[in-house]
Amino acid sequence: MNFIKRLITWWDSQTLGTQLYTWQKGRRVGEDFEGNVYYENGDGSRRWVIYNGNMEASRVSSHWHGWLHYTFDEPPTVRPFPKHEWERPHSENLTGTPQAYVPSGSLRTGRAKAPLDYTPWEPQ
Repeated sequence: MNFIKRLITWWDSQTLGTQLYTWQKGRRVGEDFEGNVYYENGDGSRRWVIYNGNMEASRVSSHWHGWLHYTFDEPPTVRPFPKHEWERPHSENLTGTPQAYVPSGSLRTGRAKAPLDYTPWEPQ
């Protein structure tokens, strides 16, 4: 059953085809802090990531994103970005999940309350 699932699904892990291609032609370039592993083929014309867990593109940091999209020739393992004091650690986009940010007054927190100095118009 696991073999069939890996053959046709992609959201839990890499497909069998991706695993075979990675095994035959992939060269491991590096790994990020979340355990995602980055590969490229022999001539560097293809680059890809094998996610550790949920496949969500926002889990790729900006450093690796730039390398994946050929913005940078060298991966962050060879030439890391300088760290600035104002930078926060990378986090994935949580929109659409129960952990998403919900501001006060949002319909997800209940009915929005009007300020005390406002009286809504009511038809007569």
